[in-house]
Formats: sequence, C-alpha cells, structure tokens
Amino acid sequence: MRATIKDIAKISGVSTATVSRVLNELGGYRPEVATKVLAVAKELGYRRNDSAVSLVKQATRTIGIVMPTVATSFYAQIINGIEDRAYQAGYSVILTHAGVNNVRLQESLNFMVERRVEGIIGVSINLAQIDLQAIAALAVPLLLLSAQAPGNRLPYVKVDDYAAAYAATTDLIDHGHRTIALVGVDPADSVAGRPRIAGYTAALQAAGLRLDRNLIFPGDYTFEAGQRAMTTILATPELRPTAVFAVSDETALGVIAVCYQAGLRIPQDLSVLGYDNSAIASMVSPALSTVAQPFYEMGQLAADKLITGLQTNQPIQSQIVPFKLIHRGTVSSL
Repeated sequence: MRATIKDIAKISGVSTATVSRVLNELGGYRPEVATKVLAVAKELGYRRNDSAVSLVKQATRTIGIVMPTVATSFYAQIINGIEDRAYQAGYSVILTHAGVNNVRLQESLNFMVERRVEGIIGVSINLAQIDLQAIAALAVPLLLLSAQAPGNRLPYVKVDDYAAAYAATTDLIDHGHRTIALVGVDPADSVAGRPRIAGYTAALQAAGLRLDRNLIFPGDYTFEAGQRAMTTILATPELRPTAVFAVSDETALGVIAVCYQAGLRIPQDLSVLGYDNSAIASMVSPALSTVAQPFYEMGQLAADKLITGLQTNQPIQSQIVPFKLIHRGTVSSL
C-alpha cells in the first residue's frame, strides 16, 4: 500500500499539516522536525503527488524553451544542457518552435502560458519591440540564450559574436591569408549576423587589408547557404579567396562539399574555418577548424540562472561566455 502523509505524521509524531509543509518546502518548522519527517518519508518510500503540489503552490516546476525552426545541429547540445540542469533541480522542460522570423512566436508564448510554465528560455530568437511588449504582458520571466533583446531589456547568456568573428578572421590572417570570404551570414540578424560582419570587417582593417564586399555572402547559417556561396565563388574567378570564414559549421560543410565536387582540396586549395564547434565538426575528414561556443555549458548556465531567479525572486543577470578557437585540419598556412 502506498504511504500517505497521515502515515508519516503518525510515525513522526507531528501533525499532517507540518508534514505537508516539510514535504512542500513551505517553511514554518524547526530543522530537526524537517530531518525527522524526511527520514520517515524515505523509510516508508513515500512519493508525493507533484500535480497536487503544483495546484497548492500554483507552480508547475516547469520551464519552457522557445526556439526557431532552423536546420542547424547545435540546438541539441543547448537543449541537453538546459534539460540536464533543470531535471537536477526538479524541473521539467517543454519545447516549442517560434518558426522562421518568429512567425509563431506569439502562439508559442501563449502555449507556454497555457501550460503554466514558471519561466522561459528563448534560444536564438531575434526579438522586435512589439515582441517585448507581448513578453512583458505574460508576467513570466524570460531569459535569452544566444540572443539579445533591443536595448538589452531581457537577460541573456551568449558569446561575444563580434569578438569571436574578429578572432577567427585574425587567425586566418595570421596563417597568411589575405583574401578571405565571409559566408552564410544574415545581414538582417542584429544578434549574430551584424556583429560577425563587423568583427570580420574590423579584423581586415586592423591588418591593413581592403574590405571587398563581394566576398561577403549572405545566407541563413545552413549547409545550403555554404553550397550556394561556394558555387558562386567558383563561377566568379576574379573573387577566388584563399580562405573562407563560414558563420556556422553547417555552412562550412556546405562550402567543403562543393569544393570536393569541384576537385578542390581542403585545406591545400582553400582553408575553411567554421563557427560553433557542433558535433559534426569533428566527424568530417579533415576535421573542421572552428570557433567553439560552449553550447552544453551555455544551456546549463541559462537553466541555472532562470531557476535561481525563480527560487529567489531576484533579477536575472546577463552573462557573456568565452569562446575558443579550435584548430583541426581545414586551415593551413600560405
């Protein structure tokens, strides 16, 4: 037979109300009482009804993840980090997609509210002013991951994309490359796209190199964006960079795929540097040199910050996390 609160109260010598307060962490009891009640509960194999607890506390111990529908692989590491830390803290996680360009953002937010999530982590979501108004109306804490809100009006966890792009471009320059293409970047993306363009541009200027805007190939960070850019490069002999800085690992693989089809060798004929250090970066041959974002750790950090904010009712502080250049086999010196 399943143990009840009455059973625990009888053996512990306290009221059922006190047992309830201890099990639901509501306070109002002495530490020694809590120790005794919890020991008896463990001995009896008591399992609390979390649904009932949520109704009493008006809390679901659930956090939501909202992310765009984008065909890139790094999201898995972020979600794993969020889920692992959330589950360790006794929270469950639900996931929804806001769609490309946030076409379903309001629908996703409404879904989260209907599920009574306590907080939301928005992954790689570009927010406009009108989105901020909708979020403010929810009265649910929202933390951005790999994104920033206009005016930094929401807390965030992210890499400094400008600094990372500057470091990546400088690394290629240090390897002797002077004609470097930037591939797959979205110029309309104020969170990652524009800072990466700015970092790339600043690194060229700092090295005294001319910026050729024909070498900046717009895209959506996907494999196909890399394919399209490299196909254009091969069809335009006057461009012919000696190196490509791709703004995602999948974009870099798109570049490499077209090179192989054209008989070009990596890195002998073209150096390629990616961005993300997603799982696929080390699976290809040669393994991809890239800018590493600590996605799993970023997911953990975001979950920690959100849950701590929920439990303490304190403002969530933003944090820039470090990136690292990973040198593998797709970049060589001239």
